[in-house]
Amino acid sequence: MARAPVMAAGGIVLRRGAVPLIAVVRQRKRNEWVLPKGKLDDGETPKQAAHREVLEETGHDVAIHEFLGTLVYQSGGRSKVVHFWRMEAEGGPVRKLMNDIKAVDWLSLDDALARLSREYERAFLTQIGPIALAAVGLTPPAPEPTPPLAADDIDATLQTLTPAEAASIDELRHGLLQKVKAWLRGEA
Repeated sequence: MARAPVMAAGGIVLRRGAVPLIAVVRQRKRNEWVLPKGKLDDGETPKQAAHREVLEETGHDVAIHEFLGTLVYQSGGRSKVVHFWRMEAEGGPVRKLMNDIKAVDWLSLDDALARLSREYERAFLTQIGPIALAAVGLTPPAPEPTPPLAADDIDATLQTLTPAEAASIDELRHGLLQKVKAWLRGEA
């Protein structure tokens, strides 16, 4: 018989600034960097648990906003179902971190993604992080635009190719041209 899933809740916790920051916490027991979250206590709603867990794990009181989604994964032979809300922290911590948490870091979205220890949390934050930032009009800094290459730059680059690389490019061009012609004739 299947065991009941473990129900948990947490937050994508934002701090406004020149670069918006996201909280990640380091667990003491496993020494892993994770999103702040935890199990529901008896009689607690997921939203109440999310607020309590984020306060315990980050030390910050937060304002809870919209529901962002649910992450489901296997933990200890059982499914763990974690509901996440967008949250915002202002000011400094209002309490000490709980004993299970070694540290909290506030990182840009890209740095938070790089820091998270668990692949499923990285995948979740990759999808949900930009939505959370956009919800408050915050966006991660855009990469510097790459200026378009001038025809002379393209020609100069093509001159540096080996014969094998040049043949591959010619083959790619030919194949692409054939596909465009077929599409224009309505054959694709």
